[in-house]
Amino acid sequence: MKLPVIAYGDSILRKVGENITPDYPDLTQLIADMKETMYYAYGVGLAAHQVGKAIRLFVVDTAPFAEDDELKPEEQEFLKQFNKVFINAQILEESGEAWAFNEGCLTIPDVREDVYRCDTIKINYFDENFVEHTEIINGLAARVVQHEYDHIEGILFTDHLSSLKKRLLKKRLDNISKGKIKVDYKMKFPNLKR
Repeated sequence: MKLPVIAYGDSILRKVGENITPDYPDLTQLIADMKETMYYAYGVGLAAHQVGKAIRLFVVDTAPFAEDDELKPEEQEFLKQFNKVFINAQILEESGEAWAFNEGCLTIPDVREDVYRCDTIKINYFDENFVEHTEIINGLAARVVQHEYDHIEGILFTDHLSSLKKRLLKKRLDNISKGKIKVDYKMKFPNLKR
């Protein structure tokens, strides 16, 4: 089932997610719904916060990036296969050179900005079967994971921008929170006091 994506301005997006256990209610269905929602909205990642649950869960599928002709064939193949569920994730280390990439977010539609992130991460997480993994991830896959990881920490990609850039985006962000935006997927806008 496609879920509505929570729009910028909702307080749930600022909460640090709580760890969950294997008996979390309807977890398998939630993961399936999150993936369906992500694909429908043409995203490459989606965190539970973005569908109204402040828990440490996100899904990632970097296959759309594999179509970039500038990537080496082995990078393209890796991105095609990088389709994972991250539960109770903890980034243990960020390393390598920070590089800029033009990021967007389903929660903040039609806003894209360059964000600097480290090239390599070491992350500990549980998959959908609650099997524990510790992995080193780099390149575009690491960037997507860092973006989604930020969500479970209550951080948005716009938080990484300079204060000048944030001031320039303020009106657009306010319009998103008020529902003054057109998107091709279902969104839920915060209740604003009028």
